[in-house]
Amino acid sequence: MRLWCKVVHNQFMAEGKTIHRQTVSLPAHTARRVKALARSKDISTSRLLCRLVEEGLEAEERQRAQFFELAKRFRSATEPEEAARLGDQLGRMVFGG
Repeated sequence: MRLWCKVVHNQFMAEGKTIHRQTVSLPAHTARRVKALARSKDISTSRLLCRLVEEGLEAEERQRAQFFELAKRFRSATEPEEAARLGDQLGRMVFGG
């Protein structure tokens, strides 16, 4: 079962900013969790979804920046032990673990 939600953030409309309407499909379990969290925070489901998406995008950007910083440190490592340690960290970032 899937729940169809219209994601619209009314604050953007009030500020005169252009918004994009997007219909998303969520698994039933996820939709129930989102609704419960929105109720507990006393905000709309749409507002919560916008917040969660923004936080997720910011987390992805941070992770990408951390990866490139680690790759830069790996490339500039001069000691074999440090290069091995940084290489292991890169491997965990890419492949998990």
